[in-house]
Amino acid sequence: MDRYARVVVVALAVGVGAAGAAEPKDKTKAETPREFTLGLVQREIRPGLFQADVAERLGSPNIVTRGPDGREAWVYDRVSTEFEYSSGQFGLGGLGSGAGSTFGGILGLAAGKRSEKGRTTQRSLTVVIRFSAAGAIESFTWHDSRF
Repeated sequence: MDRYARVVVVALAVGVGAAGAAEPKDKTKAETPREFTLGLVQREIRPGLFQADVAERLGSPNIVTRGPDGREAWVYDRVSTEFEYSSGQFGLGGLGSGAGSTFGGILGLAAGKRSEKGRTTQRSLTVVIRFSAAGAIESFTWHDSRF
């Protein structure tokens, strides 16, 4: 990250922190939702948990289906895009020297290279949770991919 971008990020972080410190904390506001990751699913979801517990831990599902036997399946499907940006710069320079009272000359040498790269990665996480007729988790599966 170049120096100007670092200064802007630090200035914004300090400004947001100062603004947040000036505001009184409101207990009625909802907490910021946790990032939906495979680790969260594996840590929080276990067979036997009821639907209310799942909704509290993972939030609302994207899709709810009900089979002919009355059992529900909840599908959480999350897609995210990550963008990575990097830039580099290289330079070389030189200056000759003079001798005594006369200036012998200036020898200059310069070279430079600047490169900028960007990479976009998409990630998809699909979690399917199957419930019993009583509303408890019977099983869950997931598929996590990056492309």
